[in-house]
Amino acid sequence: MGSLKLSRLAETLIGSEIVRLGAAVKEKIKNGDHIYNYTIGDFDSSVFPIPAQLQQEIVEAYKSGYTTYPASEGEPDLRKSVAEFLKENENLDYTPQEILIAAGGRPLIYSAFRAIVDKGDKVIYPVPSWNNNHYVHFNEGEHVVIEASRENNFMPTAAQIKPHIKGASLIAVCSPLNPTGTTFTREELEAICDMVIEENKTRSEGEKKLYLMYDQIYWTLTFGNTIHHNPVTLRPEMKNYTIFIDGISKAFAATGVRVGWSMGPAEVIVKMRGINSHVGAWAPMAEQKAVAKFLTQKEALSTYFTQFKKEISYRLTNLAEGFLQLKKEGFAVDAIAPQAAIYLTVQIDLAGKKTTEGTVIANQEAVTAYILNEAKLALVPFGYFGAGKESSWYRLSVGCCKKEDIPVVIEKLRNALSKLS
Repeated sequence: MGSLKLSRLAETLIGSEIVRLGAAVKEKIKNGDHIYNYTIGDFDSSVFPIPAQLQQEIVEAYKSGYTTYPASEGEPDLRKSVAEFLKENENLDYTPQEILIAAGGRPLIYSAFRAIVDKGDKVIYPVPSWNNNHYVHFNEGEHVVIEASRENNFMPTAAQIKPHIKGASLIAVCSPLNPTGTTFTREELEAICDMVIEENKTRSEGEKKLYLMYDQIYWTLTFGNTIHHNPVTLRPEMKNYTIFIDGISKAFAATGVRVGWSMGPAEVIVKMRGINSHVGAWAPMAEQKAVAKFLTQKEALSTYFTQFKKEISYRLTNLAEGFLQLKKEGFAVDAIAPQAAIYLTVQIDLAGKKTTEGTVIANQEAVTAYILNEAKLALVPFGYFGAGKESSWYRLSVGCCKKEDIPVVIEKLRNALSKLS
């Protein structure tokens, strides 16, 4: 009997390599291994619970009977609270009509792609980056992949993008970036904005404009001297061409609460709303009511962010220092100083080295397996985010990292590296 034929999309969709790696990690844990699992872009809720006041508001909302369908564009009180929150914290002026609420960031990314990209349209996106390749595939768009480099902290540059913008429909970027935890400099983002504005001036009245999808879901989590920049504050004219992706998932360690928002030109937002309505990707009514109230509690927000950022920063900084100490000791590792998000960019460059048994670590997949087996450390290679399969760089996520584990992890890694020649 021949194999079952389904849609071309279903037959050609690539499974998540991160999910596959996660399954291997879970199998090891099930078999009794103690694995330091820093693969997942999520939080251990016993270490990083959602804000107590937000939890209370959610409970109260359910008790108050907020269990029906919400408005398709999002509840009015939440869109109003989001508008005020953005004005207060980012100096962004959006009316509730220019804001769309959904069940987290993913449905908003999907609907932004669907609203803008036709079959065969050019979509420009950098690698490493999260899931852009899949969203382009959903729309049968043309992949225009920009390979970002260590020299620019793995952020794409205007110079890299410029040769490709003629005829493109969408540039999809993220800052702070998943998987790197790095950010755009003001100068680089300004250069990208100027390029988009100039390109759109060359397009005729009836021609599709070039849009910038700006995923800033991690923008509240910046550390040290890092400043988050956004296109519209830097260049107000970009309001006509920018679709923001934002929400509470990472800001409040609330990945399972599922409340996200998008801001953009009203005519794009209304089309995204129509797409989301057919998919049914609304955020639950009770959570919307709770977030609407919580976003107005300025003192509670300030207290939460101060403590939350301190805890995340401690983990990122100490792990980075551990990697840099190993580098000083002559091991083939490195780290980029943490800037933002919950991610640390680290390098483990062991391909070609020999184990004590004389086995050669043949490629980066073997490096990942060696570190998992010998150091009990699970990380995600940049190859899983669209970079070259032999990239020696990794995403290390600290959302499930306990502070007391950090020196243990570094020592286990030191021991594993010491066994190689």
